[in-house]
Amino acid sequence: LELDDGVFRVRSTSGDTFLGGEDFDNAIVEYLLQTFAEANAGLDLRGDRMALQRLKEAAERAKIELSSGFSTEINLPFIHAASDGPRHLQTVLERDQLESLVEPLVQASLEPCKRALSDAQLVPEDIDVVILVGGQTRMPRIQTLVAEMFGKEASRSVNPDEVVAVGAAIQGGVLTGEVQEVLLLDVTPLSLGVETAGGVFTRLIPRNTPLPARATEIFSTTIDNQPFVNVHVLQGEREMSADNKSLANFELTGIPPAPRGVPKLEVAFDIDADGVLAVHARDHGTGRNTKITVTPTTGLSEQDIERLVAEGEEMAGNDQVRRLIADARNKADGLLYSSGKAMEEFGALLPDDEREFLITELADCQAQLESEDLDLVQDAVARLEVSAQRIGEAIYAAADSSGGSEGGG
Repeated sequence: LELDDGVFRVRSTSGDTFLGGEDFDNAIVEYLLQTFAEANAGLDLRGDRMALQRLKEAAERAKIELSSGFSTEINLPFIHAASDGPRHLQTVLERDQLESLVEPLVQASLEPCKRALSDAQLVPEDIDVVILVGGQTRMPRIQTLVAEMFGKEASRSVNPDEVVAVGAAIQGGVLTGEVQEVLLLDVTPLSLGVETAGGVFTRLIPRNTPLPARATEIFSTTIDNQPFVNVHVLQGEREMSADNKSLANFELTGIPPAPRGVPKLEVAFDIDADGVLAVHARDHGTGRNTKITVTPTTGLSEQDIERLVAEGEEMAGNDQVRRLIADARNKADGLLYSSGKAMEEFGALLPDDEREFLITELADCQAQLESEDLDLVQDAVARLEVSAQRIGEAIYAAADSSGGSEGGG
């Protein structure tokens, strides 16, 4: 957040909705199960639901006590009834033992901080105040790690259990008009864009763009005499449209007949301060336009948003390869189109052997483009570029030869 005279501007958002205090409790429960099994000839309490509930309650109590003390006793009498009598669990858990058990979870909690800083194009030294949110942040190890990362102690001026509820109440007051002196400028939680040739997701408004926002892009047709275009609006962080969430589909019709690539079709995204997105599509030639309004985050919980962001990061490498293949095919499609047109119009000027070679080469390259191997697809594009140049050179050479013969006669 960036604060200035009552204006709260969100610079970026990030989080891990699958990580929380319960994960820390579960780590202690696993430790207690193992301790009990070692003391009782491998007896496993995982099938005893009542024992598990008692273990979980004891684990949470121990975690809370270790936030202020250095050791705590866990005493659970009659935790299990065996054939030879009742069994008890009694052990002492030290703070350093707890920190060792949950260190992977503590480290994982820093990852959203790093992502948020990266998205906001900031470094830890740029942060003036760090606010801890959630009861789990009372754990000394977390506070120490936060201080190490940001180079300063976290603020203790707010209650970590109440800070989210207080913020929500203030924002509720802003929305109803009861609070006038505060303004929250939010950001888009996910990227917004449209589907383009090859099933590629083309972003118009990237994730974490401050609201309100506007973006425009000029597109064109992909086939000759195309009478309409379908505008497919999506949100997400993946490179291919099929992997993102579809928001809306609409058509811009009445496009006059023209060769592919000639019509200029403007797509504009307008998203207001409330996060409502208006999408406009306009044909520059005829002035025809179509508009649709959607709410991007409709049906998406915070967990869904974080999952989509995490998927985008996890699949980034694979998605990048798919995007490069799609981009290469789109480029090849343009080369095949222009080369085919040139061969139709000027092919008769070429020597027979050159014409036959180029026809075969174009067909071979077109077949190779069906491969899912990036190297093969890029090789086909490189060969098409060479073929396109050869067509142009051969046409000009034939024209020069013809012009020279006519001049000599």
